[in-house]
Amino acid sequence: MATIPIIVKHQGKKYPVELDPTATGETFKYQLYSLTNVEPERQKILIKGGQLKDETDLSTLGAKPNQIFIMMGTPSGDPSAAVVEKPKEKIRFLEDMTEAEAAQTAGATPAGLQNLGNTCYMNSTLQALRGIPELQEELMRYSESSDTASGSSGLTNLSQFGLGGLGASTDLTASLRDLYKQMGETQEGFPPLMFLNALRTAFPQFAQKAKDGRGYAQQDAEEAWSQIVAQLRNKLRIKDSSKEDATSSSWVDKFMSGRFETTMTCDEPSASEEPTVGSETFLKLDCNIRVDTNHLREGIKIALNESIEKNSPSLGRNAMYTKSLRISRLPKYLPVHFVRFFWRRDTNKKAKIMRKVTFDAELDAVEFCTETLKKQLIPIRDKIREVRKEEEDFERARKRQKRMKEENKENGDDQLGPIEKAKERERQRELRAKGPATETGLASEPAETSKKDADTAMTGTEIFKTDDEVEAERNASILTSKKELLALVNPDLAADTGANQTGLYELRGVVTHQGSSADSGHYTAYVKKSGRKGPDGKIGEEDGKWWWFNDDRVSEVDADKIMSLSGGGESHSALILLYRAIELPTVEELDVEEKGGQVRKM
Repeated sequence: MATIPIIVKHQGKKYPVELDPTATGETFKYQLYSLTNVEPERQKILIKGGQLKDETDLSTLGAKPNQIFIMMGTPSGDPSAAVVEKPKEKIRFLEDMTEAEAAQTAGATPAGLQNLGNTCYMNSTLQALRGIPELQEELMRYSESSDTASGSSGLTNLSQFGLGGLGASTDLTASLRDLYKQMGETQEGFPPLMFLNALRTAFPQFAQKAKDGRGYAQQDAEEAWSQIVAQLRNKLRIKDSSKEDATSSSWVDKFMSGRFETTMTCDEPSASEEPTVGSETFLKLDCNIRVDTNHLREGIKIALNESIEKNSPSLGRNAMYTKSLRISRLPKYLPVHFVRFFWRRDTNKKAKIMRKVTFDAELDAVEFCTETLKKQLIPIRDKIREVRKEEEDFERARKRQKRMKEENKENGDDQLGPIEKAKERERQRELRAKGPATETGLASEPAETSKKDADTAMTGTEIFKTDDEVEAERNASILTSKKELLALVNPDLAADTGANQTGLYELRGVVTHQGSSADSGHYTAYVKKSGRKGPDGKIGEEDGKWWWFNDDRVSEVDADKIMSLSGGGESHSALILLYRAIELPTVEELDVEEKGGQVRKM
């Protein structure tokens, strides 16, 4: 068959090419390679109906003389494709930066807190709370009331050196704001004097002296956590700009408080009483520990069903009641408290329950919810797991494909040149189209042939997909699943932006205690590292590591270390777990994914 003269346009140039209708798209690309130096795998040839594929039979294109083909792509060694542009900002080395600038660079070690005399309980609590970015942002917008501010104006200069505790602001929220700001400007251990003074002023129990008269006594980190969060609940207010009256509400109520639906039932059958239904707000879940408690879920279930003795109107005397708690609202941030300390009358001390109680990096809180909330969350939770499985299967297939390519390379399959490869593939296609050459070969073929194989044998052609096409199809399938996920969200649930809309949580912080009683021992905190912020302001993927805050000493640890904090002795055991809701993808994120941008895994 005679060749057809065509024109190929590439980067503003026109190349006259003789198109051989008996050849394939792959052979045609090698022909253009000799003219443009663009490798076949880097070429995109646009034809009517789409993009030219390697296996396309050129006779099916119906090319006409002087028809124009558009080719896109650059050679791998093209200098213009690897031009190094001058940095928009002057490069600065770490030794040339100020302490504050170095502390704010990506990947910088965060600041620790100096122990000011049995203050590790406070240090660990503050580090765990600092792992909530929304809290830090809201604190930066906080301003003291006029009466509080006027009382501290005379010594405001001291606060910038961490010395405000000598007599400046007693506003705990303002002190926390200033402390976090100061910590963000250093990588050294910082003395939290101003905040400690504000804490002891607001809650005198933290100013208790040690029994031996030397300094201050050790305190319970959970008590410090509860008092600090309660103070923030009262002071830290946010305005809802979506409402006309712009009423303010508590930041803690939005992001850290949940609601219980309570049911009080009398245990005695003779009591003719209807169960009493009510509602309560909670700022943390308790995990009660008994002799048979082995896992966090078991301890939470125990705490959600408690026995209470109170007067029964129908019986005219005291009776035992069962109070059942079910969650009707899950907050975005959920602290869980291991109730390890209890009062021993024989020693008049707070003793510690040493029992090992395991926990997971991901918490499914759906089972603790009301039936109404379960109906909203279960379809979303199950769909998330489907999307995750699809993402995992995709990743496994990609790794398997990469491994096969490396094996082929080791076996010498890549030793053939480009032209030889094309000829070898062409020869294999012809052999498959002709079928077995002998009756023996025919007998060795499988007896059953699928419809697809039969169609292939009849037409003499096969459909092949490039790696990019396969990956694009998989990405499109995952994107479709994520859009289906968003469609499952109840409108009322979607409107509550401070609530958990999936029922799933990921572990972000841990406060630990080492020792045998609350009045002694040592507290530390672990906070999961966030992804680095890029030049565009977006947060990148996390590396799975954690920061360990041991007062002013800060080090990096692996995730395996966190799973070993389940107790079982006097070593470090988890006292408070801080969970953050696993969030749904936003419409904006899906639009970016659809355009080939950054993909966020579920």
